[in-house]
Amino acid sequence: MFKDKIFASHPCFAEGRPSNNGRIHLPVCPVCNISCNFCRRSLNAEEDRPGVASAILTPGEAAAAVRRAMALCPDITVAGVAGPGDTLASEHALDALELVGREFPGLIKCISTNGLMLPEKAERVLRVGVDALTVTVNAVDPAILSRICDGVVWGGSYIRGEAGAAILIANQLQGAALLAREGVALKINTVLVPGVNDAHIREIARAVSKAGAHMHNIIPLLPQHKMSRVPPPTCAQLDRARADAGEYVRVFRHCRHCRADAAGIPGVSEFGGAVYGDRVFEETFSHG
Repeated sequence: MFKDKIFASHPCFAEGRPSNNGRIHLPVCPVCNISCNFCRRSLNAEEDRPGVASAILTPGEAAAAVRRAMALCPDITVAGVAGPGDTLASEHALDALELVGREFPGLIKCISTNGLMLPEKAERVLRVGVDALTVTVNAVDPAILSRICDGVVWGGSYIRGEAGAAILIANQLQGAALLAREGVALKINTVLVPGVNDAHIREIARAVSKAGAHMHNIIPLLPQHKMSRVPPPTCAQLDRARADAGEYVRVFRHCRHCRADAAGIPGVSEFGGAVYGDRVFEETFSHG
């Protein structure tokens, strides 16, 4: 029953088809704890600024934003957090969803995360009542991931290269498996980077399928930051990667690269400006 609700009502879990259901992303995350080479933001534990959202909400402002969004778009079924920093790098996202859940108990609660803090935060994720989880897993081989992610903030230190990548991979798979076993719907996002992880998609899909993933979303690289000169994948490369992933897990094919402050029905309506005020719209990449 629960999975039926998620797959029918969540636009990112809609059995691989476009959905007429809406979502609101609450931009409540001020920091990130990993440094992705395709992301223009400076992703670290010290810098506190918006990345793909126009402003950062406090958790206390989140319920008011949902209230405004649902007045504009009654088809919203999901309240999610996908940035602009990482959802679990601070307590803000779970604090916000806890408040939203009290006022809007019928909404699906969703988070998107890089997964570094998943094992540590899993108990609270469950206590808040998160229904759906997206984890961005770009490789399950530290040598490959170290070419995509420069390093991670872990144990009070910045750990670079393969050592940092190994910590991130272990935490992603452990945390994802733990929450999937507890009934949370699990989607995996993978950024397809030609020449780096394009021949590695089967291994990623095999690992996340074993962890309990219900869906895999292969996202084409948008060249920027340290990867600004890396060409985006061709349609043929993207199709091949999705076919590789599809050998192990259902593939989601309708990702819209949503902003961290999006509101409305993906690909149909966008009310973020009305919900959050004036924004500068910009093509960019977010975690989820």
